[in-house]
Amino acid sequence: MVMFSGYENFILKMTVDDKHQKLSWMGKMDVNSIKNKVASSIVAISSVHLLRLFMEAEKVADNTIMWSVIIHLAFVLSAFGMAYIDRMSKNTKS
Repeated sequence: MVMFSGYENFILKMTVDDKHQKLSWMGKMDVNSIKNKVASSIVAISSVHLLRLFMEAEKVADNTIMWSVIIHLAFVLSAFGMAYIDRMSKNTKS
C-alpha cells in the first residue's frame, strides 16, 4: 500500500476507466493518511514485541519490560496525536 501510494503521489496519477472496478481507497490517500497508516503499523509492531516480552516475562528483567511499555505508550500517544491533528486540520478546511 505504501509503494502504491508513493507511486500514485509522486510518479503517475492513475486514470481508471468507468468500466473497470475501482478500489474504494484509490486516489483518496494523502500525506496525512499515509502518516497515520505508518504510525499504526509501528504501534502494531511494538504491540507484538511487547506481547513477546510478556510471554517470556520470567526471563526478562523488570527494567526492560518497564521501558518497553513506556516506549510502546509513547508510540500509541504519538499515533493518537497525529490522528487528532489530522482530524482537526480536515475540520478546519471544510
